[in-house]
Amino acid sequence: MQNIFTRERVIGIIGVIVAFGLYWLAQSTVPAGGLSTLRIPYAFGGPQDAPLVDIVMPTAESIYVMAVLLIAVAVLMIWRKALHWAPAYMAGVIGITIFSILLTAIVNDRTDIVDMLGRMVRLATPIALGALAGILCERSGVINIAIEGIMLFSACIGFIASLLFGNSWMGVLIAMAAGSGIVMIHAGLSLHYKTDQIISGTVINILAVGVTGYLRTNVILPMQSSGLIGASLPRIDIPWLSQIPLLGPMFFQHRPITYMMLILVPVVSILIFRTPWGLRTRAIGEHPRAADTMGINVNRMRYFNVWISGMLAGLAGAWFSLEASYNFDDVMTNGRGFIALAAMIFGNWTPIGAFGGALLFSAADALQIKIQGFDFALPSQFVQMLPYVITVVVLAGVIGRARPPAAVGKVYEP
Repeated sequence: MQNIFTRERVIGIIGVIVAFGLYWLAQSTVPAGGLSTLRIPYAFGGPQDAPLVDIVMPTAESIYVMAVLLIAVAVLMIWRKALHWAPAYMAGVIGITIFSILLTAIVNDRTDIVDMLGRMVRLATPIALGALAGILCERSGVINIAIEGIMLFSACIGFIASLLFGNSWMGVLIAMAAGSGIVMIHAGLSLHYKTDQIISGTVINILAVGVTGYLRTNVILPMQSSGLIGASLPRIDIPWLSQIPLLGPMFFQHRPITYMMLILVPVVSILIFRTPWGLRTRAIGEHPRAADTMGINVNRMRYFNVWISGMLAGLAGAWFSLEASYNFDDVMTNGRGFIALAAMIFGNWTPIGAFGGALLFSAADALQIKIQGFDFALPSQFVQMLPYVITVVVLAGVIGRARPPAAVGKVYEP
């Protein structure tokens, strides 16, 4: 018997429920005649504090329009089984985006949309870098769930180095070196000793929590008490480009590691899909025996790619302690390494797709940060759950059956 409750139809039903929930929320909480303003600032060549345009819209009516659009997409998914012109997960993205815009319109009478977009790109930095690290590993046939631990360890070591040398750039370099070093433990356990790769990654995650907690108490706090200080990486506004309306604040008014992420995403994509190294990497992840017959040293190349992935995860860790803030706290990565793995799967093991997934999760993060600044009906704990709820929804309901590289997690013996 054919299953009538397909994944697409279930998503469509959920979309209808969410749309009616939004309608009820608008009816019960939005005052009659209320207005919302989306501010798009920074006119090209004009003063930085002058708005380019203020889009004023009636709040309740805008919510009703968004709800109707969401219902239309959901009904189309229910009756057509899937949107033939787009993958099912795109319908999920549309629904989440509408929901996010709706919440942004409700929380305040004036919302700077460009500030939200710039914050979204900034918060996507560690997720995208972690996803790139995961892609390099899994495209090579190695599962790496230790990205969270590598980020945390690198953030700690990079911050200590920055205090010692009084230079944040030195801290970034040492954080990358620390990431490439600790990931080799995972590579050695997985490739040489043939340990289960999930267990190996879990061990590194647990080890990182213990080691960094000890270092913070016994090294970082005494160093700070002794008067060692430093500064986070500076913000760099790229001349001319930073003044472009909308795109300038979104892409060209950031700190160095965010710029590195924006450069690395297309570079890694080109390397994987347009170079001989990328072809070999994909070969050892899909069919290592065939790659071996062509003269490729499978395990040596896996070691190399895992090592490079550690540098990328280390760079993501440096973002937390040297760019987002100049400090180190216990478990400050806050699960971003695991969200990076979700973004990698969302993007079907491609850098561009993973970056899109990172933006989706960072948009939820930026939204919950914005909501906490206003008097909102939900408790703050529920608002803080938003990025993680979206992670679960995307993985369980939107992505469906993603196909990883065929040989991922399988030890190769020549």
